[in-house]
Amino acid sequence: MRNFLVTDAVRSYAVDHGSWRPDAVVRGLQSETAALGDVAEMQIGDDQGQLLTMLARLVGARRAVEVGTFTGYSSLCIARGLVDGGSLLCCDLSEEWTAIARRAWAEAGVADRIELRIAPALDTLRSLPERAEIDLVFIDADKPGYGAYWEELVPRVRAGGLLLADNVLWSGRITDADGTEADTDALRAFNDLVAADDRVEAVVLTAFDGLTIARRR
Repeated sequence: MRNFLVTDAVRSYAVDHGSWRPDAVVRGLQSETAALGDVAEMQIGDDQGQLLTMLARLVGARRAVEVGTFTGYSSLCIARGLVDGGSLLCCDLSEEWTAIARRAWAEAGVADRIELRIAPALDTLRSLPERAEIDLVFIDADKPGYGAYWEELVPRVRAGGLLLADNVLWSGRITDADGTEADTDALRAFNDLVAADDRVEAVVLTAFDGLTIARRR
């Protein structure tokens, strides 16, 4: 078995040996998010944030789209990885949570790279040009919506661009035969959809809560 328990100590060690260590802006954002209570678990971790910045830089992302912004940590990480002049479109429904994001983006000096649209994400995605010009996508929103978001975004991603989807292993419940909750079933359907999609080549990382990384053919 090539696995082990990833403790907080191991995760902190990994983050400390990465190139983009959490700064005062990130720590402030994490603190403000934690004060929201149980919903704070929706915020990504520092290790995943580092990966988002790295992936944005690897593909030379100029145009990025995020579906599900919450309090803005993932968008902050993506924005920091964009090329000069790059832009990130964020789709969310919550004015309350994204108000926290806006403050963090401003403090980090990336607010000018981010456009936030408060509206149903499908409406926003369907309003985008149908040209394949997006470099990077990150989906981390309502699980039953993943499939529809995917279908809108794949044709709009350029060849060689990346589509990322979070929580696809759902704390391991994805393989639990007794797990029939709506979110679990939706993620199973989404994972099957991606695996069968010949427009992309994909891998599922058994890290974080499961992260799909798909490259547009």
